[in-house]
Amino acid sequence: MEDTVFNKILRKEIPSFCVYEDDKVYAFLDITQATKGHTLVIPKKQVTNIFEYDAQTAADLFSRIPKISRAMEKAFPDMEGLNIVNNNRELAYQSVFYSHVHLIPRYSKKDGFKMSFTDNSARYTPEDMEQIAHAIHKEVEK
Repeated sequence: MEDTVFNKILRKEIPSFCVYEDDKVYAFLDITQATKGHTLVIPKKQVTNIFEYDAQTAADLFSRIPKISRAMEKAFPDMEGLNIVNNNRELAYQSVFYSHVHLIPRYSKKDGFKMSFTDNSARYTPEDMEQIAHAIHKEVEK
């Protein structure tokens, strides 16, 4: 696996601003601070993206997110919302190829962070939706 900036942060070769750490997870401020308190949460077991997680690594990481999120809410009383973002692979805007989850506090619609989705519902009939759901369901059941 690639030696990334996050490996170097875990080895303390690069400084970071830690907000939470235990034996399975490390959470620290994102250097970009898209909004005040923007935090990254990484598993200490290196995986490149969500497609490499085993059940235990996923449980270790994702079970800590509510605790860290509640701490952020208490630390920033003016926080009105929180985006949880996980980008996987380059096309999905992953830039560091060590899996990480962004916790992005939201303070107002003008806080500098935006997400948007195109409504493509007109492109899909109910039959199309059924085929899509079936294809995914079939693979989940394996």
